[in-house]
Amino acid sequence: MQNIKNIIFDYGNVIFTLDFIKSHQAWEALGIDNASDFYSHKVQDPVFTAFERGDIDAVGFRKRIREITGKPGLTDQQIDHAWNSLLVGVAEGNHELLLGLKTKYRTFLLSNINEIHFNYIMNYLNNEFGFDGNDHLFEKLYYSHHVGKRKPEVEIFEQVLTENNLDPAETLFIDDSPQHIATAQKLGIQTYLMTAPDSIQALFKRLK
Repeated sequence: MQNIKNIIFDYGNVIFTLDFIKSHQAWEALGIDNASDFYSHKVQDPVFTAFERGDIDAVGFRKRIREITGKPGLTDQQIDHAWNSLLVGVAEGNHELLLGLKTKYRTFLLSNINEIHFNYIMNYLNNEFGFDGNDHLFEKLYYSHHVGKRKPEVEIFEQVLTENNLDPAETLFIDDSPQHIATAQKLGIQTYLMTAPDSIQALFKRLK
């Protein structure tokens, strides 16, 4: 990683901690037998891809979950609770690190997210930190369900690069998914694959 002027951050398991075990347990409780194939770090049912791209809204997502589980009586609250069980929170010090990095680099957020998770996280940030979203932490934010594209699609990376006039060779992309890293590398972006128990705080401490 050399001559870095710009940093593109993923959100889940880079800034905001996720727990896929809790997610599997919650889907199993709703009647999903193959929870690890239904939604995991590497594999997911097409309904999640559509939801993250904004092709369906929360109403359509919940309708599809009821169809998949064969339980038309599931409430919105039950489905949202299962889906949000994945979300843990932001580690102490992460926000301070991001604010510091913003003074030294052009920083961006590029997140595969959806309407239900977005609303949950916005409430969490307000309740826990008094933040009105993540906007103050980055120069610009790209939420997949807002832009109609998602990683690892090359188009969403090209949008970030083009709209902000970023040189890929001077740009670092940090993500926890190998398939997302692979697309960025094809575009000439420098990359770092975040793997637990590593963290962005540990990474930038090493880079100093």
